Amino acid sequence: MPSRISLGEIDAEVVFKDIRNLHLTVLPPRGRVRISAPRHMALDTVRVFALSKLVWIKAQRENMASQDREAPREYLERESHYVWGRRYLLRLVEMDGAPSVELRHRTLVLAVRPNADAAAKNALLAHWYRDQVRQRVSTLVVTWSRTLGIAVPRVHIQHMKTKWGSCSPERRSIRLNTELGKKPPGCLEYVVVHELIHMLEPTHNERFKALIRTFMPEWEDRRRELNQLPVRHEDWGY
Repeated sequence: MPSRISLGEIDAEVVFKDIRNLHLTVLPPRGRVRISAPRHMALDTVRVFALSKLVWIKAQRENMASQDREAPREYLERESHYVWGRRYLLRLVEMDGAPSVELRHRTLVLAVRPNADAAAKNALLAHWYRDQVRQRVSTLVVTWSRTLGIAVPRVHIQHMKTKWGSCSPERRSIRLNTELGKKPPGCLEYVVVHELIHMLEPTHNERFKALIRTFMPEWEDRRRELNQLPVRHEDWGY
């Protein structure tokens, strides 16, 4: 069972795991705070750590409260969709052939079978976004791994509700959110660099900040851009 600690007006959930370092996460949409901690660590030690991050926690919660969210997707004609930071209007084409997705000027053309429901359209578009991210990220990961002097990790692309990306140094792998296909390309590069640097430094300590400033001096501008466009509507389970 998770433990709970109080950080003044904010409560945090603490989950003890077989890990080496503390991991602090502020979860959308309402800014729930979750901390993963090594099993051997005392709860008071976790609380001291969390209190030292309280200013950052509050800033993250404020950002989430102010960020726009997409309305639930209905896949109707001329519905707005974003691809690499640009807005496209949806066009539906019914056909008996294989379903497909295509960009034509400022239109996102969804070719589907007659009577395809919203779930089928969503699955088709989700698969397409995954392919878009995978195609762009393959070169980015190789290039930046060489720049950082690390072995090229395995890359997994998937829909993630609470993170743009994650890194597992022990497994030599990173995960990237398919939603990055909706953001400007520079945002994808920022997340790739962020996660690859975690191969060198697992935590967000001063060494991590120094590394990301060295290799991507404009990282804060890219992070700001990442949070400007509306994020996906989710039916959050908590």
